[in-house]
Amino acid sequence: MTARPTGIRIAIVDDQALVRTGFRMVLEAEPDFSVVGEAGDGAAAIELARSTAIDVMLMDVRMPVVDGIAATAAVTAAERAPRVIVLTTFDLDEYAFAAIRAGASGFLLKDVRPHELVAAIRTVHSGDATLSPRITRRMIELFAGELPAMPGAARPASAMLDTLTPREREILVAVAEGLNNAELAARFHVSESTVKTHVGRILQKLDARDRVHLVILAYEHGLLSSHGPSSEQGPSDDRR
Repeated sequence: MTARPTGIRIAIVDDQALVRTGFRMVLEAEPDFSVVGEAGDGAAAIELARSTAIDVMLMDVRMPVVDGIAATAAVTAAERAPRVIVLTTFDLDEYAFAAIRAGASGFLLKDVRPHELVAAIRTVHSGDATLSPRITRRMIELFAGELPAMPGAARPASAMLDTLTPREREILVAVAEGLNNAELAARFHVSESTVKTHVGRILQKLDARDRVHLVILAYEHGLLSSHGPSSEQGPSDDRR
């Protein structure tokens, strides 16, 4: 009888077998990591996600049959979908950025250091993103006008944005500006635990995957370009 994998279940998707082997060696050195599958193209990755319980999928971008962008969109659209980390050779790969818009939680360069890869997987598994909001916003500014809209990537209705309190709207904009929890706490004169509560509510109300998704939503809805100190809301309190 085969033992059930424990810990974080990971799948590796890349069209180069040597790359998959290298990642597997790094990941299997971690006692709480289990590599539960591999795929050499996007179509195989989609099938793997359907047939196997996976927590985090490492996804190459440029692959035969089905590329990583389309595969990411299909994988993340499924119920109980794994988190996807996009792998790219270039740090300014617009295709990798398109995959993030398709549902990935971040991207890593293929020459990532082993400890950084491990840390990124743990971060994504915990529900956060591997890409800082500041980098994400720069990414969107550079490429959003050039990237094709992904099928099924619906923008939230204005009514969803209207469910945010004035303070939550301000925090959304601040998150999109790249502030981390400590910086948010300092700006709004609240504790980091209060910040986490606000961010959690914003994620829930906007049906967002993570902070990276919040940056994208804020940008797409023009909240960054129109926002300035005391714009729309004026001085805010912490009302809910």
